[in-house]
Amino acid sequence: MTVLGIDPGLANTGWGVVEYTGQHYRPVSFGVIKTSTEFELADRIHAIACEVGRLADRFPVEAVAIEDIFFAKNVSSSISVAKVIGSITHEMKTRKLDVQYVTPLQVKMAITGIGRADKNQVQQMVAILLKMDKIPRPDHAADALADCITYAVLNSTKNRMKGGLLR
Repeated sequence: MTVLGIDPGLANTGWGVVEYTGQHYRPVSFGVIKTSTEFELADRIHAIACEVGRLADRFPVEAVAIEDIFFAKNVSSSISVAKVIGSITHEMKTRKLDVQYVTPLQVKMAITGIGRADKNQVQQMVAILLKMDKIPRPDHAADALADCITYAVLNSTKNRMKGGLLR
C-alpha cells in the first residue's frame, strides 16, 4: 500500500510518500510545501491543498495520514493549521482516498514505542525504519514520513483485530 503523509503547517507543510507491505517500508519521495506571508491566508491554504492534491495524483497513493493538532501554544496559528487540515481533507476525500488523522502521541508510540520520545528520537527511528543513511530533511518532511509509518502501524493493528487475532 502507498501512503501520503502530511505534517500540516501554514508556512511549511511537510509531505512524504511511503510504500509498505507488512512491516517493510520503502520511502518513495518527500519534501515541503512552502507559502509566503505576502499572500492572503485563503490563497495560502488553497495553494497548499492544491499542491497536496497534485502529489496524490502524481504518486499512486491509496491513503493519507494527516498529523492532527494535539496541543496548541499559539491559538491563532492552530486555527490556521486546522484550516489547512480541513482543506487538505477536502482535496483527498474528493479523490475518494482514505484519510486518517494521527496524533503526535500515536506517532511517537508507532515509531519509537515511547510516548514521551522527543522529535530527534522519532526522526532517527524514521531513518532506521526507512533504511535511510541519514535523517530526512527538512524536519517537516521527516515528520510526514513518520505519519506514513504510523498509518501503516495503525492499519496493521486494525486489520489484525478484524481478523480475530487480538480477541
